[in-house]
Amino acid sequence: MDTKTIYLVRHGKIQLEDGQRRYIGQLDLLLSDEGLRQAHLLQKRLEPADIAAVYCSDLSRSRQTAEIIAAHRDVPVKARQDLREIALGEWEGSTFADIARRFPDKFRARGADIAYYRVPGGESFADCGKRVIAAFHDLLVSSPGNILIVGHAGVNRLLLCHVLGMPLANLFRIVQEYGCLNIIHCAGFGYQVRAVNS
Repeated sequence: MDTKTIYLVRHGKIQLEDGQRRYIGQLDLLLSDEGLRQAHLLQKRLEPADIAAVYCSDLSRSRQTAEIIAAHRDVPVKARQDLREIALGEWEGSTFADIARRFPDKFRARGADIAYYRVPGGESFADCGKRVIAAFHDLLVSSPGNILIVGHAGVNRLLLCHVLGMPLANLFRIVQEYGCLNIIHCAGFGYQVRAVNS
């Protein structure tokens, strides 16, 4: 593998009707005004970076963020379905409180086995990790130069667990706020994480 730097970003804040915590996996939501501001701040912060390729999830919030960051670069934004956030099946869009009330046993079971519990009609984080890590390795091999990836909180946590050698059960120990930047250096000896949730 060539020596390269991966700039791994979480998309900006999304539009939500209320401030309640919800299961938002593959719902296709747009950036809020705050999210647009965060994307423009990332664009300024990454302006000096030498980026040869830009990839994002094909969900609107990720694509919008990537397009803002890449706006002044002669680099196309390539959207990939395999970089989507975890699919949350029947729980998509529901509040945490609603799922805890309606399905207390399933809510507790997922909390007890966050890596492998599969929501009905959805994915487990392990399932999601298989496709996301395969996509990540494909990008590393096929893209010369440094890479920007605009992902999601779950996607980024899975990739960081992978490069750090952390068990998936610990993925929520990694904070990924809206509009954050992670920097991963890749070389022949492996990975070195230089920034997390910056």
